[in-house]
Amino acid sequence: MISFHPPLLLFMKTQKLSILFLTSFFLSCSDNQSSLSESETQLKLSGKIEYLESSSSHSGKTIDAQWSVTREILRGGKQEGVELLTLDNGNLQISIIPARGMGIFDIRSAGVRLGWDSPVKEIVHPSHINLDSRGGLGWLEGFNEWMVRCGLEFAGHPGTDEFINNTGSPATLNLTLHGKIQNIPASSYEVAIDPEPPYRIRIRGTIYEKFFYGPKLKLVTEISTVPGSDSFQISDRLTNEGAFAQEFQLIYHGNYGSSILEEGATLFTPARSVTPMNDHAAKGIDNWQTYKGPTPGFIEEVYLLETQSDGESNSLALLANANRSLATSVRWNLSELPYLSIWKNTAAREDGYVTGIEPATGYPFNRKIERKYGRVPIIQPGETRSFTLNFGIHRDEDSIQSILSEIDELQQSTRLTINRDPPATE
Repeated sequence: MISFHPPLLLFMKTQKLSILFLTSFFLSCSDNQSSLSESETQLKLSGKIEYLESSSSHSGKTIDAQWSVTREILRGGKQEGVELLTLDNGNLQISIIPARGMGIFDIRSAGVRLGWDSPVKEIVHPSHINLDSRGGLGWLEGFNEWMVRCGLEFAGHPGTDEFINNTGSPATLNLTLHGKIQNIPASSYEVAIDPEPPYRIRIRGTIYEKFFYGPKLKLVTEISTVPGSDSFQISDRLTNEGAFAQEFQLIYHGNYGSSILEEGATLFTPARSVTPMNDHAAKGIDNWQTYKGPTPGFIEEVYLLETQSDGESNSLALLANANRSLATSVRWNLSELPYLSIWKNTAAREDGYVTGIEPATGYPFNRKIERKYGRVPIIQPGETRSFTLNFGIHRDEDSIQSILSEIDELQQSTRLTINRDPPATE
């Protein structure tokens, strides 16, 4: 049921969902592919599309682009019953997964896809994920989204950490890869449309990471876009609803592979320092910005960056294809997310050809290491922290060159330090 709740028009999720049936076939976004490859995730959508909101419901508003928010139900295997929301602003189609922490599966627009072809072929319901499996690597059994949030209590590599238990005594805790939040279903979501131009469309969800004698964290996440635009925003609010100060970690694990990543693609960002995460990455430090084509046997490389900001703590990164005809950008604030990791995984397509651009509160080491080096923030009782990232797709030389000039200007204001050895972890 749609009702007015000034100043926003809200659609509240109901508890009972109808089973919907639809067969869908998506066009590929690769320049050298006319249809989806067999390796791309098969969504197995079935049922009718249910419209939650659309421009046809707002005939009194003058909006250039026709837009809609729809809901479908996935069928088969480990994705049986998973809900998929699509925010179509008339130019971009953003696929959102409430069951997986409001993660974003992909973004599509006129032959361009932000996303990647993971070996995981289904959008896996969290009930099928055992985070403790394979020594804490079970998170990878559902990893195929474009945007994955890592956190909240902890993120980064699996391993043992220490904490104070409910009796006040020191104890040990086995941390799993990248935390829990991506495998916690949203408790609720809503669709909101701003009442004034440019009529931004918002999908807002609430996820809780809470337990007795543990963290009591609430994440309200919002994905929004303006009708007809080539850009969209993630705006999150993290609140400590407990009575004690709480450590937290948050990594925005954005993953790119389908349309822009290729041999000769380049990552641009105004870096103050670049450091290899381990000895293996150190061997490729001179090529940290550039990418190979799909390479069987490639071993991942991770680079740890501190980026330069403008006068208001804003920074940015741009991933461009080889001939600079297509690019995507991300902008964030360093006061919220002070660190950037670049994950290069240019393996064979069958193994997952992808790179990660990951603004974060720290680096993806185990929390014990991050804490030792002062990269684990603390949120006070009742405190709320905000995190905002803006993304764009750029298809023309002028747009891409404008961002490259912006990055170059920021880079000229700082000296780039390339550290050839990994950072201390002991």
